[in-house]
Amino acid sequence: MIDFVHPALLFILGALPIPFLKGSIRKAYLMSIPALAILAVLTVQPGSYGAAEFIGQEILIAKVDRLSIVFATVFTIMALIGMVYALHLTGAGEHVAAFVYVGSALGVVFAGDYLTLFLFWEGMAFASAYLVFAQRGKQAIRAGFRYLMVHITGGVALLGGVILHGLATGSLLFGPIEGGMGVAAYLILAGFMLNAAVPPLNAWLTDAYPEATVTGAVFMSAFTTKTAVYVLARAFPGTELLVWLGTAMALYGVIYAVLENDCRRLLAYHIVSQVGYMVAGVGIGTEMAVNGASSHAFAHILYKALLFMGAGAVIHVTGRRKLTELGGLYRTMPLTVALYMVGAFAISAFPFFSGFVTKSMVVAAAGQDHRALVVLALTMASSGTFLHTGLKLPYYMFFGMDRKLEAREPPRNMLVAMGMAAVLCIAIGVFPQPLYALLPHPVDFEPYTGVHITESLGILMFTALGFVLFLRALDPENTISIDTDWFYRKGARHFMWLAEKPLARYEKAVSDVSETAVLPFLHGTARAGLRIDLNGVDAVVNGVARSILRGGGALRKLQTGVVTHYALAMIVGVIAAIAVFAVVWR
Repeated sequence: MIDFVHPALLFILGALPIPFLKGSIRKAYLMSIPALAILAVLTVQPGSYGAAEFIGQEILIAKVDRLSIVFATVFTIMALIGMVYALHLTGAGEHVAAFVYVGSALGVVFAGDYLTLFLFWEGMAFASAYLVFAQRGKQAIRAGFRYLMVHITGGVALLGGVILHGLATGSLLFGPIEGGMGVAAYLILAGFMLNAAVPPLNAWLTDAYPEATVTGAVFMSAFTTKTAVYVLARAFPGTELLVWLGTAMALYGVIYAVLENDCRRLLAYHIVSQVGYMVAGVGIGTEMAVNGASSHAFAHILYKALLFMGAGAVIHVTGRRKLTELGGLYRTMPLTVALYMVGAFAISAFPFFSGFVTKSMVVAAAGQDHRALVVLALTMASSGTFLHTGLKLPYYMFFGMDRKLEAREPPRNMLVAMGMAAVLCIAIGVFPQPLYALLPHPVDFEPYTGVHITESLGILMFTALGFVLFLRALDPENTISIDTDWFYRKGARHFMWLAEKPLARYEKAVSDVSETAVLPFLHGTARAGLRIDLNGVDAVVNGVARSILRGGGALRKLQTGVVTHYALAMIVGVIAAIAVFAVVWR
């Protein structure tokens, strides 16, 4: 009897037959694997699986508990929704990459040791990078390389921290970092924070996600940053630094979203903002805060995927993604508008939508921990989220000035996937208890109180009033905002200049000196050494050898075979020995 079927293996091994399947058989297969993975997660029992020993260290392939089950559940659900959204694709490459990407994310969630975690961590980076490269445009190729290089750098930092941690503790098992924050802990934290897109390590997200394929961006919005939230919750709960970094993230993403004209780049900045709530919750570290971070990650995966699916549907049918080029689509894409707005209300924490019952838990945990400044900042960020994702983006994308674009509803599978995500966004908001029952700690929180509903609606309505009054000031401009990616874009350019100009010239100068001075000297030295060897060392050795040979020849002549000769030689030898002894004794 098999006690545990690893969902990661279902996806990673399940990716192998995809290129050989065609038509409806492939479509049925693409949906059956996520469905089996959902079943595997729902039936798994908490415990440790796949214990082994490698290079003298204990390895644990899978550790199942309530925290891992929460993330694994939403990952497998999202995999099914994402596959439905991508069913219209005829090529196998994106499907294979998506399967490996999802499988690697599940491998991280269940990893019981750092080595297993690291291998799946790097698998996520390479699989997700393909979803950017698959766009094949010049900008996508450049963004994909930057994305890959940044994540490889983060992986090196993580690996260095893991090695130092293993040397210090004697164990590679993955769990809370105990004791002080040494070099190993900070390197591991840096690797995790990079995937969580914590500023200033965030620019890879807003650089790459808008350049990915329409379907690839949906998967990317769901997994990388949320696996980072999971590992932070597993290893660094209660770390004070994360409280302030998460709070800064929540505001940072909202502020940069003001400047955006690209619809998916705007949504990417709100990933940064929303993940900030989760990072802050992990940093607070109380049971309610960790529950809030976990539940908000669950809700965020679904509503953010819905938002990216809505924006992707617009890009799919119009080929446009800038707000200055869109408008008037509500007439030809009414279903897309309605489904997108469900996601917009969810991310804005409207009552009876999923964000309302999860985001408020993090804010309430900050209030219980007497962090007034954090509560204020997170509340301001929530208002900004509604302003840009719930009002500005849909207004200029679907309403606003009619650009007379030829548009239609996207393929049916895309609408079905959006509908699945929308139903879950509403169901979680109306019936939060099933989600609360999955959380790692017992839940003592009631979102639907009169005070909470009144406060939330008051903030949202005041934000809507501000949008109407200052609509002209919010008009998007056809500009590009440069985030902290300026440093590695400019830095890489300067590095290449340094490598091609000063360093190359220095290398040429050294080479010239070597060829004109050093190499002739070395060649002359070698020739002199050869002459010394031939005329000196070899002559002495050969002379000694010849002398020995001559001596041996003389000795052979003395061997006459006559006994009297030998007796005479012995007498002479004895007389010589007595003479030498007498001289020495005297």
